[in-house]
Amino acid sequence: MAIQLSDQPLLEWAGDSLAIALFEDAVELTGELASLDEKFAGILKELITEEEFTGKVNSTVFARVSANSPVRKIILVGLGKNEAFKVETLRRAAAAVGRIAKKQKSKVLGLSFPLWNNDPTASAQAIAEGVQLALYQDNRFKSDPEEKASQVETVELLGFAGQEAAINKANQIVSGVILARQLVAAPANSLTPITLAETAEQIAKDHGLQIQILEQEDCEKLGMGAFLGVAQASDLPPKFIHLTYKPEGTPKRKLAIVGKGLTFDSGGLNIKGAGSGIETMKIDMGGAAATLGAAKAIAQIKPDTEVHFISAVTENMISGHAMHPGDILTASNGKTIEVNNTDAEGRLTLADALVYTDKLGLDAIVDLATLTGANVIALGDDIAGLYTPDDALAGQIEQAAADSGEKLWRMPLEEKYFEGLKSGIADMKNTGPRPGGSITAALFLKQFVKDTPWAHLDIAGPVWADKENGYNGPGATGYGVRLLVDWVLSE
Repeated sequence: MAIQLSDQPLLEWAGDSLAIALFEDAVELTGELASLDEKFAGILKELITEEEFTGKVNSTVFARVSANSPVRKIILVGLGKNEAFKVETLRRAAAAVGRIAKKQKSKVLGLSFPLWNNDPTASAQAIAEGVQLALYQDNRFKSDPEEKASQVETVELLGFAGQEAAINKANQIVSGVILARQLVAAPANSLTPITLAETAEQIAKDHGLQIQILEQEDCEKLGMGAFLGVAQASDLPPKFIHLTYKPEGTPKRKLAIVGKGLTFDSGGLNIKGAGSGIETMKIDMGGAAATLGAAKAIAQIKPDTEVHFISAVTENMISGHAMHPGDILTASNGKTIEVNNTDAEGRLTLADALVYTDKLGLDAIVDLATLTGANVIALGDDIAGLYTPDDALAGQIEQAAADSGEKLWRMPLEEKYFEGLKSGIADMKNTGPRPGGSITAALFLKQFVKDTPWAHLDIAGPVWADKENGYNGPGATGYGVRLLVDWVLSE
């Protein structure tokens, strides 16, 4: 699908479907819209009246125009109230229109949308992101070639001539989101630690990044006992991925993104039982997927910030070599961990990844992980949890979330809850009491960052959508890529 910019007047545009966005408090047809309605024999007014279209946010109506019209169908989409208008409103409106156009088998779609905040660049980028993400189809594992053909071939943004750079940036970001979606959606017999490392190597090759893949022996030399404890039951070797983007000249900042990379999580000897969602545990590398997706996007955008993309990748399996409940592991910073639940494995892999990253001398670290069901209970399926003791870093991430439309909520890091992680025979256990489980998980990770401002994102909810939700789902959402890119690009 191609995104094109057009300065063609609305009254002269021709194509399969023309979408017009209207505010809830301004659905009257005046000026150019009145002329368009007259040209189309009153179809706009008829749609508004008969379908009781009020412009409510994301509401849509459509109708076929007369057979001899240069436009086959008209789509109206609501933007809600003007005072609540955000750039995210455009992104979601474009997604809603794109889905209708696809169902109506439109090949050429025109979008006539207003500007957000008188900013054509941000508006064009948001529209291009929304429509592309909504129309993306993952048919890699389907045999029917008919299902592989996308109906919408061209999307034209009317009135946005000259915004080529914004469209290019949108395309770069979308390419990263799509990569993340593909990685999360791929089954565990396709996406393994080996193939995920190969994906990182391909990103490095295609976009000129530095890459280092630490093998098991390398991790042993670094004392990564927590990571290797999880990996020891799998027949597949662990891979520790370290991609680095370096700008030309002196970087403005040096940042790291660390993603949890469990390509499949059986639960280990604390095996996931009935109703545990074990069949979905291919998604447990959603943090690593967002990390690599962000790497792909950032490598194309080329900001003046150095960024390290890191993931300790393995499976959590069951075998005669598996770690036992009650085992004590030693992380690479010397801290000892009593494993009281082998299904709390992600934090063990992240522990060594954070120790490694903390030694790089960076300005900030953000890790993201499908870490706890407790976070889903607290915040639902659409909102990630943000945990950090650093208010400045929290503000940066919250602003990035607002700008990207990827929702999160800052949660407390209640230090006294760490009492629940204390062990009688080791420095700590890997799980605490059931109450506040997402908080104690974050407090566990905090023990492995010493010198660098750090934030943790628990993305267990928004990494996957069971049904269509804005420009996501059903399926893998690619959550985190746009947020992370926005964070890296921020001042």
